[in-house]
Amino acid sequence: METLRSALQPLRPITNNLPTPIRDLGVSIIGNTCYKTLLLELDPTDPECLKLAISKGLGIGIIGASSIVKVPQILKLVQSQSSSGISFLSYLLETSSYLISLAYNVRNGFPFSTFGETALILGQNVIITVLVLNYSGRASMAALFVAALAASVVTLFNGSILDMRTLSYLQAGAGVLGVASKVPQIAAIYQQGGTGQLSAFTVFNYLAGSLSRIFTTLQEVDDKLILYGFVAGFALNLVLAAQMVYYWNAPSAKARGKMKEAAPTPAAGQVSGASSATPKSKGPTTRRRG
Repeated sequence: METLRSALQPLRPITNNLPTPIRDLGVSIIGNTCYKTLLLELDPTDPECLKLAISKGLGIGIIGASSIVKVPQILKLVQSQSSSGISFLSYLLETSSYLISLAYNVRNGFPFSTFGETALILGQNVIITVLVLNYSGRASMAALFVAALAASVVTLFNGSILDMRTLSYLQAGAGVLGVASKVPQIAAIYQQGGTGQLSAFTVFNYLAGSLSRIFTTLQEVDDKLILYGFVAGFALNLVLAAQMVYYWNAPSAKARGKMKEAAPTPAAGQVSGASSATPKSKGPTTRRRG
């Protein structure tokens, strides 16, 4: 580390003269003490500041990635006009879990870098859930889902309606919901023998994001409810990722149905004709008879 510190010292004239907006942004992210240590003094030997900087960087990266993490899934649904391989129950449970967690984090005043992706993924989940219901012929249920969601937002974010003690109990349940939301999707993939319209980009980004969230939660949020939820979520995301790899080249249920319809069946005449074909007559022999 001392070698690295010495190698970084020539950059101090640059880091000490950064524009004010950049400096203010850095201070707001890692605080005055760690900004001075890591950027002004270019000292990477402070373990606490280094872990904080890594945690903040991961958190910002997760939030950035989460803004598009489910866009490929939305595009696949729109292009195929099919909800094959997508579990409505899975998205319903996950959306409920994310809404409760968002309200819990906001009302507790936790750093946005530790939960920002929850709000972004929640919005994308709502779009996917509505699309799944529409493409499965349940448009009226989609309208009911949106209305129930709006009522839940008003209730969860209003302290005069729902107190923090009750919200804490709901957060404990949200962790269970978040974990349980993966089970229907895992079961659907297993039953169908393929991943259907499930997006690989979304699955693998979820896996990386949940692993990163374990680290950021350990560093910045002293809340076991949130930590255990991320650990359990990572374990089930790992199962989903393994299924995605296992069924990577497996045809969808729709494609398998078309293959069965297109498979030629041998005609009865051809089968009987093949078995009753007249054998060729033997040619004359040149062997001398005794």
